[in-house]
Amino acid sequence: MGPVQFIRLCRPSHLLALAIAFAVPAMAQNSNNAQAPAKAPAAAPTPNNGLPRVRFSLDGRVEGPSAMFLLPLERGYFKAAGLQVTIDEAATPLETITRVASGNYDMGFADINAMIKHRDQNPATAPKAVFMVYNKPPYSIVTRKSRGITEPKQLAGKKLGAPPTGTTVGEWALFAKLNGIDTSKVTIENIAIPVRAPMLAAGQIDAVLGFSFRVYVDLKDRGVPVDDIVLMMMADYGMKLYGNAIIVNPKFAAEKPDAVKAFLSAYLRGLKETIRRPADAIDLTIKREDVARNAVELERLRMAIRDNILTPEVKADGFGTVDMARLEEAIAQLALTHTFKARPKAEDVFDGAFLPPAADRKVH
Repeated sequence: MGPVQFIRLCRPSHLLALAIAFAVPAMAQNSNNAQAPAKAPAAAPTPNNGLPRVRFSLDGRVEGPSAMFLLPLERGYFKAAGLQVTIDEAATPLETITRVASGNYDMGFADINAMIKHRDQNPATAPKAVFMVYNKPPYSIVTRKSRGITEPKQLAGKKLGAPPTGTTVGEWALFAKLNGIDTSKVTIENIAIPVRAPMLAAGQIDAVLGFSFRVYVDLKDRGVPVDDIVLMMMADYGMKLYGNAIIVNPKFAAEKPDAVKAFLSAYLRGLKETIRRPADAIDLTIKREDVARNAVELERLRMAIRDNILTPEVKADGFGTVDMARLEEAIAQLALTHTFKARPKAEDVFDGAFLPPAADRKVH
């Protein structure tokens, strides 16, 4: 019923009562405004009950290994640690480093060697690594026996495909130097990540550069026989480098050290659970990336756990830490192909002060 119809149906006595009912509050409000100043508007409520906020960046799109970050988020481990955490994808692995360095993100998952090189150009805002995740880097060259390649030196005269914004291509020159490969005899073709495996499967290129668990699983998924796939992990050919780590913005770490510690503690809890039950962790990941396929991402995650996370060094020393002597050696190797303005020391790039207690980091 509209307002005009309502008034027509009312008796005069009712109309008088309505007029009084509307007039009295208005008079009272005018009287209050005249007698007392208006109250300041109430402050907007702080999201999530005032928990410290942590903006976290992945190193690319959501995939199997992302489960170790998404599981503690989905199961409320970060919140239980007193944090409000958001996790976003990145367009490229290098974007994570610039995001954290700029302060647009507080923490992220990034390649420590790319971070070291970035630090050389921007020391004032350089992030630091605070938890080593990939103790063995996934940098790999993936090729096929049918292309006549089973060892590094056979790459001479071949065409390799590589995404120009990837981190593996950044270590190609070092790998070649360590293994006596003349880079002038190898053609590097810039290709996008989505066409990397299809081009190798179709024989359009001889080999590709990328993370082992990405390229190997993608190639296998394209129908290439497993006994024809050759996986050369750079760390198996003289490379001492570490891989991806959790990095932190220096200002955020200085102002909110307890938040960094709480994040790493909750992450470690999620990492251990991901390792124990990878299939359950992938179920949570698929919720975030519904175009991904469960079996493919589960294989990717298991491969990363086996080859990059649960290394002999981690089993001996625990999750998250680094061997500072090895890190110094890794920086020395980087200097073989990267000209540093000021070569950093291990303590300049890794800070173990935020790590959970050693007893919690043991591998069981």
